[in-house]
Amino acid sequence: MQRTPLYSCYSRYEGVRCIDFGGWELPVQFSGIQKEHEAVRERAGLFDVSHMGEFYAEGPGAESFLQRMTTNDVSLLGPGKAQYTLLCYPDGGVVDDLLVYKRDEGKYMLVVNAANIAKDWEWLCRHLPAEGVSLRNVSAATALLALQGPLAASILSPLCEGYDPSVLRPFTFKPAARVCGIKTLLSRTGYTGEDGYELYVAAEDAPVLWDALMRAAEPRGLVPAGLGARDTLRFEAGLPLYGQELSPSISPLEAGLGRFVKWDSGPFIGREALLRQHEEGVPRRLAGLEMIDRGIPRAHYPVFAPGTEDPIGEVTTGTQSPTLKKNLGLALIAGAHAAAGTVLEVEIRGKRLKAKVVPLPFYRRNASAKP
Repeated sequence: MQRTPLYSCYSRYEGVRCIDFGGWELPVQFSGIQKEHEAVRERAGLFDVSHMGEFYAEGPGAESFLQRMTTNDVSLLGPGKAQYTLLCYPDGGVVDDLLVYKRDEGKYMLVVNAANIAKDWEWLCRHLPAEGVSLRNVSAATALLALQGPLAASILSPLCEGYDPSVLRPFTFKPAARVCGIKTLLSRTGYTGEDGYELYVAAEDAPVLWDALMRAAEPRGLVPAGLGARDTLRFEAGLPLYGQELSPSISPLEAGLGRFVKWDSGPFIGREALLRQHEEGVPRRLAGLEMIDRGIPRAHYPVFAPGTEDPIGEVTTGTQSPTLKKNLGLALIAGAHAAAGTVLEVEIRGKRLKAKVVPLPFYRRNASAKP
């Protein structure tokens, strides 16, 4: 299995447990998923997400190339701004969801999901114009740490040289910050539903930065956090995971991501299919489910309308919410049954148990976060 530049740091934590995650040996937990989840909601957690992929797209034709490839409007980006977007197939299915960073005029960084690095690279290269754009895969040379939680800004402030990270707005970044003396692309982004930052550094600098952050902020409650907490945190915040809420057979509109599909941005790949789906009506929708009966909805459990024999969809992700203490699920179901308050049934271990459709996200920082 592949290992990130931070693999050597894992063994310092007695409770660490690593798993195979898409060919990467990564920690699912350091001290316990519940404990790490609560730390991020209440204080801060530090994640190793160096398995993510990074590509550089550069040249005078880079903007028009990305405008053709992605669903959002790249032309809205100025230097120092980032954007969530999607790569789509001609039929509207999703190749991947990603972030696009505008480093400078004609210079972009794409951050893609680890399991899709090879697929995304091949897809982009297949559509690369003959001239005007160059692509570089810098994934192996780049490490990524995510510092997430309500204390993230105050933790970083004394560690940034000559720069106050709190001035960064969401989805903006400083391309050449120095954090603990290390050159860092510092981005106010994350995947937890909390305030936080993502720190892109050279692979060889990652262990030094990890240790410096932990040494400085552990007394304030910073904990290392693994994939388990990352998943429960993003789930509560209603953030999609590729392979579950997004896939080649699930469109951005079905996943509730229509706000990231800009019809006027140009003829991006998949536009015609998505526009047809938009005009004719989205057949399936991602909905939030809260169990009424006792049971936990899990991925691929079928969902039924009461009194019907055939399922109307299935659960994509489900668990007991560590923050809300409720059994919750995300489910892709027929649009006619996706209105809030609708009572449905989830088949769990051969029994149909009642659930109701609830608004997404399950958790909002401003409404629920502790001071």
